[in-house]
Amino acid sequence: MWRFSRSSGPGGQHVNTSDSQVELRFDLAKTESLPEVWKQRALERLSGRLVDGVLTVRSSEHRSQWRNRETAAVRLAALLAEATAPPPKPRRATRIPRGINERRLREKKQRAETKRGRTGRDWG
Repeated sequence: MWRFSRSSGPGGQHVNTSDSQVELRFDLAKTESLPEVWKQRALERLSGRLVDGVLTVRSSEHRSQWRNRETAAVRLAALLAEATAPPPKPRRATRIPRGINERRLREKKQRAETKRGRTGRDWG
């Protein structure tokens, strides 16, 4: 559902008469256009943004209502795409190769030796 209102910001006299701010509301809880699995996933992930199961996207950065409508629609699509994406595969634990670990320890010892050589014991 679309809603329009007056937008703040620049625009001169025209801004006082045009409703260029756009609010797009999508009832996520009652929609039947999404598969049930996606819907549950989106409701879970977007729970902080929902008010009574309705997702609201607002756009007012453009002076034209048409461009604000396009921006709001793209934002809503991106939000839904991100919220309905499947969870990432779990990471498989792997061991650190022995050579890499040995090299790290060797470089660490070398660095410590360099720093130990900087002490001012024998400088006097």
